[in-house]
Amino acid sequence: MATGNINVSVENIFPLIKKFLYSDHEIFLRELISNATDATLKLKHLTSIGEASVEYGNPVIEVSIDKEKKQLRISDQGIGMTKEEVEKYINQVAFSGAEEFLEKYKDTAKDSGIIGHFGLGFYSAFMVANKVEIITKSYKDEPAAHWVCEGTTEFTLEGADKKEHGTDIILHINEDDKEFLEENRIEQLLVKYNKFMPIPIKFGTKEETIELPEDAPEDAKPETKTVDNIINNTNPAWTKQPTDLEDKDYNEFYRELYPMQFEEPLFHIHLNVDYPFNLTGILYFPKMSQDMNIQKDKIQLYQNQVFVTDNVEGIVPEFLTMLRGVIDSPDIPLNVSRSYLQADGAVKKISSYITRKVADKLKTLFNNNREDFEKKWNDIKIVIEYGMLTEEKFFEKAQAFALYPTVDDKYFTFEEFEEKIKENQTDKDGNKVILYASNKDEQHSYIEAAKDKGYEVLLLDTPIVSHLLQKLETSKEKISFVRVDSDHVDNLIKKDEEKISKLSDEEKEKLKEDFEKVIPKEKYSIQLEAMDSNAAPLIITQPEFMRRMKEMQQTGGGMFGMGNMPEMYNLVVNTNHELISEILNTKTAKKQERLIKQSLDLAKLSQNLLKGEELTAFIKRSFEMVK
Repeated sequence: MATGNINVSVENIFPLIKKFLYSDHEIFLRELISNATDATLKLKHLTSIGEASVEYGNPVIEVSIDKEKKQLRISDQGIGMTKEEVEKYINQVAFSGAEEFLEKYKDTAKDSGIIGHFGLGFYSAFMVANKVEIITKSYKDEPAAHWVCEGTTEFTLEGADKKEHGTDIILHINEDDKEFLEENRIEQLLVKYNKFMPIPIKFGTKEETIELPEDAPEDAKPETKTVDNIINNTNPAWTKQPTDLEDKDYNEFYRELYPMQFEEPLFHIHLNVDYPFNLTGILYFPKMSQDMNIQKDKIQLYQNQVFVTDNVEGIVPEFLTMLRGVIDSPDIPLNVSRSYLQADGAVKKISSYITRKVADKLKTLFNNNREDFEKKWNDIKIVIEYGMLTEEKFFEKAQAFALYPTVDDKYFTFEEFEEKIKENQTDKDGNKVILYASNKDEQHSYIEAAKDKGYEVLLLDTPIVSHLLQKLETSKEKISFVRVDSDHVDNLIKKDEEKISKLSDEEKEKLKEDFEKVIPKEKYSIQLEAMDSNAAPLIITQPEFMRRMKEMQQTGGGMFGMGNMPEMYNLVVNTNHELISEILNTKTAKKQERLIKQSLDLAKLSQNLLKGEELTAFIKRSFEMVK
């Protein structure tokens, strides 16, 4: 039996391992199973090239608990180690990796996530165990070895009588970490981290019902048999070729990823690239709500089928973090800070590849079945609009499939819509004016007035619409967006025609004064307009620029301070309406004031602006008038 000291300059590395990696105790299991998987896959490779004389067979990794002995055991049938290899890989390489890791990351280690990358994978066992044993036999014809260490820098290494190649790691679990002797806890961790590992993982047994033959008697009871409880699906959908999968397979895999999700995904995108980096995966578009925060953290990131994280910011472009699915890449550096990730060249390439791939898939879906794409538009538009805003390359590609629905549920690409309106909606300066509504019910009267003029009105109702319009206006020539309630219909698209007012300039002057006596200046700017005599006498509008800046401020961006500005409206007075002439010619100031107030309240009511005390007073006053 050999004893020895691990050559290490850190005073005692084990307390440091426990201290720095405290927040992530549970990952020891992922690390040890990853090592076992590597050992098994190495053996597969060596047998396939004729380097190993042993049979590869159908190896499994077995995890077992002995509560009485307070032991957790992880066994593999992989490549194994000789005594010399244990000395080299466990006592020297892994430990120097541990020391380097702790030196480099002693301030941030506990937030750094995965640790196996630093050769520290095996030593994470000491986060939960006060003693660790390795019993291992190499695939080479050499005796087995038994290594024991009790969480100090001393170890023992002797022979063992293990007959089969592979490695058993036995953890003597600390009193404080007894949760890792509970079957439920271990199964939960295996499902979380190892659900799609490439080697079967056995954890105990389970009962399985044997289906009855078709000719069985009616009262026959099905029998059960005991089978291995295999935790993982070793060939998940993303590891297969898209040509080998049907929609049904993709939907089944979606349910495997999200067992609590009852709605089918709208469509999927299969990622598969091996140059200039390796990346596979499947992204799903779920039905989207208008709330942009709910959806995130549903994409799972794997490295060679080992779960790493569901926080994929920096790897997946931000607008796609609202999707669901899996990305697997051995080329993503997983143990480093997010700021490093975002600056890393490979990661940037991966991010732009995913953007391009998603854009290409959306274009194909649009071209192949436009009708179906239009049906799904409202459920996916928030992602696409957000992508157009935040990723320039995606914005360019989206011109081919981004849709602009009208209030009548017709769908156009930007180019199609521009062509449709150019005749009727070009103003006197040659600008094409695109009218839009954000709420069909609240802006109903304005929409109808625009449609009466033969104008097309888009329905743009996502929370980021103001930002998107700003982007479109700056990237397109001679285009402006105007919401239908931002001015009187005659002013929305300024043409050359002059409307004749029934009132003289003096009468207009007096009318304005009469209104200003009654209407609060801080809230309304009064505009006198000669309109059709059958148009409404008073119309409330909100200037496009002011309203848009406020909205942008509220969703991040826009001009600073605009979000807190008080609401300002234009009050458009139709000088050709009979009621306005009556107000002008009313003899008593009291009656004039009452007519102005009642008319203003009616205009406010049509804009959904009459609320609370004002609404109560209006109803009371209206009842008195009809008595």
